[in-house]
Amino acid sequence: MRILIISPTQSGIGGIAQHVQGLTKFLEKNSHQVEIISSENTLTIPIKGLKNPSFMISSFLKTKFKKHSDIVHAHNIPAAFAMKNASGKKILSLHGVFSQQIDQLHGKITGNISKKYEQDALTWADAITVISKEAFDYYTSLGYKVFQVPNALDITSLSENEDRRYLKQVIFAGRLSIEKGINTLIEIGKKLPSDIQLIILGTGPEEQKIKDLAKNKKNVHYLGYQNKKNTISLIRGSDILIQPSLKEGISSTILESMACGTIVIASNVGGNTELIENRVNGIIKDSNDSDSFVEEIITLFNNTELRQSLENQAQNTVKKYDWNQIGNLYLNIYEFVLDKSK
Repeated sequence: MRILIISPTQSGIGGIAQHVQGLTKFLEKNSHQVEIISSENTLTIPIKGLKNPSFMISSFLKTKFKKHSDIVHAHNIPAAFAMKNASGKKILSLHGVFSQQIDQLHGKITGNISKKYEQDALTWADAITVISKEAFDYYTSLGYKVFQVPNALDITSLSENEDRRYLKQVIFAGRLSIEKGINTLIEIGKKLPSDIQLIILGTGPEEQKIKDLAKNKKNVHYLGYQNKKNTISLIRGSDILIQPSLKEGISSTILESMACGTIVIASNVGGNTELIENRVNGIIKDSNDSDSFVEEIITLFNNTELRQSLENQAQNTVKKYDWNQIGNLYLNIYEFVLDKSK
């Protein structure tokens, strides 16, 4: 098949970028031709509030010069405008409930505008996929036919290097923005005992708050953006990964942490509760309860038996999310929409 992937991003450690990277690798390994339109090869304005709109316009124009594809696979709503313009059967993959994400990040007015565009975009697709049950239930309730295809990872591609810098090492890796629970992360950093070290990776609009935290707390270490290899090595070298997100799909970072044998403490939102069974293969806490996060971190460091049990169960769980399995779900959907057109 000839497959055109349209995505706001295809590089870096973000969830959509990693999903596109993994899907592309799987498709090419199975002898399909893949071409990508993303902000990395298309003109965008790198300013908050302008990046997605500029990508929508430039990617739309770029599709004018693309030959017919069998499948046009767009990732998230900003890619839908170009998907509509491209030639081929159209798949729209949603990495969360888009209008709710915009509402949380940019306010009600922008959220309402996004909701109207989202409604239009959903009608342009021949098939819609979502990565979490939360999104599946939401879009199904609106009357759309939706396929659930979770996030995935290529377990064998993860770096085997282990970057352990401290005896007791906790890590956060992700975008430094409100929806990722940065305010809770800051409170956790303030409350951690001095013998437990917190490493924070990532960039984003709340970066200065993290820099200020690291400046004032000797056991908080901000390392900024790290490439995928370094990120995995630091996760593998850590005892615990924390993710206090306010909204989340099926998190690539959580999957990677499970595969690396690093215990996850995550918030009780979205796809987190699909991946993690509390105190079986990880820990689930309220996203705003920094005290509970700190209590669980201390408990885990004091209970080797519990840590080992959670690690073993997590590594069993993550096997279900390998690209060798998840990639075939996409191929089945591609074949479905192609067969419908015959």
